[in-house]
Amino acid sequence: MFFVLSKTLSFFLDPANVLFLALASGVGLLWTRYKRLARWWLTATVLLTVFLTVVPLGRFLMNILENRFEPARALPNNVEGVIVLGGVIDQFLSRNRGVVTVNGAVERLTAFADLADRYPDAKLVFTGGSGALTDQSLKEADFAAPVLLRMGVALDRVIFESQSRNTAENASMTREILASAPRGTWILVTSAFHMPRAVGVFRENGWQVFPYPVDYVTRREVRPILQVGLRSGLNSLAAAAHEWTGLTFYWLTGRTNDFFPAPNPVVK
Repeated sequence: MFFVLSKTLSFFLDPANVLFLALASGVGLLWTRYKRLARWWLTATVLLTVFLTVVPLGRFLMNILENRFEPARALPNNVEGVIVLGGVIDQFLSRNRGVVTVNGAVERLTAFADLADRYPDAKLVFTGGSGALTDQSLKEADFAAPVLLRMGVALDRVIFESQSRNTAENASMTREILASAPRGTWILVTSAFHMPRAVGVFRENGWQVFPYPVDYVTRREVRPILQVGLRSGLNSLAAAAHEWTGLTFYWLTGRTNDFFPAPNPVVK
């Protein structure tokens, strides 16, 4: 139920969907006796579209997320393992094309390969199933092995968790697959904007994690300049809205006890 509700909420809070529904309802009102309301409604929709076209709201919201955890420059000397979160491979497109297809978050895997080389005795975990609402037939973890192999990762070291559908299940199902409570320090690899939510749910599931954020998409400080482009504005706002909605929803449903998880002192 939680998975379905979160996907439904994410759909209705997507900025592009909000604009479409606002436009469609305004056009619908034009065919009723509420024509004056329709004109005001459509005017407000157009003004909102102009605002999102020129004001970098998405970049600002993403910047707050990405600045929560600093890049991992000083790594711990001893770690129990390294966990990388999925969201890198499009398994449906990969099956259709017959070749593994990755997206812009591939830095998660390159960082994972680097850390595997740095910590030769550490356990390695790739966690990621399918976030699709209706089709759960293909799992991302099943397509990750050839990519990691090409990066030089020994596959016999990697535990592949393929049943999780979201970040909360990444944490809980990885714990289940290890068949014991997590001990020691685990390096957690995911995109910088996703790190606060990931850290929150892993801590809630008993993990002691060392955040290793990658895949930055904003500068350290957002410059106060206007943007020109509705598509870029909507894309960045959609990603930010998804993440802030996730943080709120996870906090309200008890999947994390901290609305905006903060860094702990560095573990060495």
